[in-house]
Amino acid sequence: MHNPCHAGEILKQYLGETNISKAAKHLGITRVTLSRIINGKAGISAEMAVRLSILLNTTPQFWLNMQVNYDLWKALQKKHRDVIPLRQHTSR
Repeated sequence: MHNPCHAGEILKQYLGETNISKAAKHLGITRVTLSRIINGKAGISAEMAVRLSILLNTTPQFWLNMQVNYDLWKALQKKHRDVIPLRQHTSR
């Protein structure tokens, strides 16, 4: 799996020249919340995916899939040394 971009990067492209305050108002959220998403400091929740899909005429799945791919990639970068695999039990 390659390094996927954060959904906020794509959202920034979708918004184009739209003022962040105006977009936040249309989404029913604060400017700070939208700024955190756009700057990759916060993820996109299911609720936010629905709001974005309405605002931008996309699907909620589009936003959630991007966020999940990013989150999974980030998780795979960690070592997880504290996880011990269960041994496979064979039938006798």
